[in-house]
Amino acid sequence: MSRSPTLQARAAVAGRVVLAAFGGYAVAALATALLSLTLPMPRAEAVTAATLLSFPIMVGIVVVAFAARSPTRAAAVVGGLVLALGLALRLVTGTFPIGFGS
Repeated sequence: MSRSPTLQARAAVAGRVVLAAFGGYAVAALATALLSLTLPMPRAEAVTAATLLSFPIMVGIVVVAFAARSPTRAAAVVGGLVLALGLALRLVTGTFPIGFGS
Protein backbone atom coordinates (compact mmCIF):
# COMPACT_ATOMS: atom_id res chain seq x y z
CA MET A 1 0.00 0.00 0.00
CA SER A 2 1.41 3.37 -0.98
CA ARG A 3 0.99 6.53 1.01
CA SER A 4 -0.40 9.60 -0.64
CA PRO A 5 1.96 12.59 -0.88
CA THR A 6 1.57 15.24 1.78
CA LEU A 7 0.53 18.78 1.04
CA GLN A 8 4.11 19.91 1.73
CA ALA A 9 5.51 17.47 -0.85
CA ARG A 10 2.96 18.57 -3.42
CA ALA A 11 3.77 22.23 -2.77
CA ALA A 12 7.49 21.51 -3.19
CA VAL A 13 6.90 19.88 -6.58
CA ALA A 14 4.56 22.68 -7.66
CA GLY A 15 7.19 25.24 -6.64
CA ARG A 16 9.83 23.44 -8.66
CA VAL A 17 7.53 23.36 -11.70
CA VAL A 18 6.90 27.11 -11.44
CA LEU A 19 10.62 27.76 -10.93
CA ALA A 20 11.53 25.58 -13.91
CA ALA A 21 9.01 27.29 -16.18
CA PHE A 22 9.45 30.93 -15.24
CA GLY A 23 13.09 30.75 -14.11
CA GLY A 24 14.03 28.77 -17.20
CA TYR A 25 12.33 31.33 -19.40
CA ALA A 26 14.04 34.24 -17.62
CA VAL A 27 17.52 32.70 -17.85
CA ALA A 28 17.01 31.67 -21.48
CA ALA A 29 15.73 35.13 -22.45
CA LEU A 30 18.58 36.95 -20.74
CA ALA A 31 21.16 34.55 -22.18
CA THR A 32 19.67 35.00 -25.66
CA ALA A 33 19.81 38.78 -25.38
CA LEU A 34 23.39 38.71 -24.08
CA LEU A 35 24.61 36.23 -26.69
CA SER A 36 22.86 38.12 -29.50
CA LEU A 37 24.89 41.19 -28.62
CA THR A 38 28.24 39.54 -27.92
CA LEU A 39 28.68 36.71 -30.43
CA PRO A 40 31.34 37.72 -33.00
CA MET A 41 29.33 37.19 -36.18
CA PRO A 42 26.85 39.13 -38.32
CA ARG A 43 23.76 40.24 -36.37
CA ALA A 44 21.27 37.88 -38.02
CA GLU A 45 23.52 34.87 -37.47
CA ALA A 46 24.22 35.90 -33.87
CA VAL A 47 20.50 36.17 -33.11
CA THR A 48 19.82 32.79 -34.74
CA ALA A 49 22.67 31.10 -32.88
CA ALA A 50 21.64 32.67 -29.56
CA THR A 51 18.04 31.58 -30.06
CA LEU A 52 19.10 28.03 -30.84
CA LEU A 53 21.31 27.99 -27.75
CA SER A 54 18.41 29.16 -25.57
CA PHE A 55 16.67 25.79 -25.86
CA PRO A 56 19.38 23.70 -24.16
CA ILE A 57 19.84 26.51 -21.63
CA MET A 58 16.18 26.25 -20.62
CA VAL A 59 16.40 22.46 -20.46
CA GLY A 60 19.42 22.83 -18.18
CA ILE A 61 17.46 25.10 -15.84
CA VAL A 62 14.64 22.55 -15.71
CA VAL A 63 17.16 19.86 -14.77
CA VAL A 64 18.68 22.13 -12.09
CA ALA A 65 15.23 22.92 -10.67
CA PHE A 66 14.45 19.24 -10.14
CA ALA A 67 17.95 17.97 -9.32
CA ALA A 68 18.69 20.40 -6.48
CA ARG A 69 18.40 19.08 -2.93
CA SER A 70 15.80 21.64 -1.97
CA PRO A 71 13.53 24.11 -3.75
CA THR A 72 15.36 26.90 -1.92
CA ARG A 73 18.70 25.85 -3.34
CA ALA A 74 17.21 25.56 -6.82
CA ALA A 75 15.74 29.07 -6.50
CA ALA A 76 19.10 30.39 -5.32
CA VAL A 77 20.89 28.91 -8.34
CA VAL A 78 18.32 30.23 -10.82
CA GLY A 79 18.18 33.63 -9.09
CA GLY A 80 21.96 33.87 -9.15
CA LEU A 81 22.03 33.12 -12.86
CA VAL A 82 19.33 35.72 -13.55
CA LEU A 83 21.25 38.29 -11.53
CA ALA A 84 24.57 37.50 -13.23
CA LEU A 85 23.08 37.57 -16.72
CA GLY A 86 21.18 40.78 -15.97
CA LEU A 87 24.34 42.47 -14.73
CA ALA A 88 26.31 41.23 -17.74
CA LEU A 89 23.62 42.58 -20.04
CA ARG A 90 23.80 45.87 -18.15
CA LEU A 91 27.55 46.04 -18.81
CA VAL A 92 27.12 45.29 -22.51
CA THR A 93 24.21 47.64 -23.22
CA GLY A 94 24.63 50.33 -20.57
CA THR A 95 21.00 49.92 -19.45
CA PHE A 96 19.04 47.30 -17.55
CA PRO A 97 16.70 45.05 -19.50
CA ILE A 98 12.96 45.70 -19.26
CA GLY A 99 11.67 44.97 -15.79
CA PHE A 100 14.94 45.64 -13.99
CA GLY A 101 14.42 49.37 -13.38
CA SER A 102 16.29 52.27 -14.91
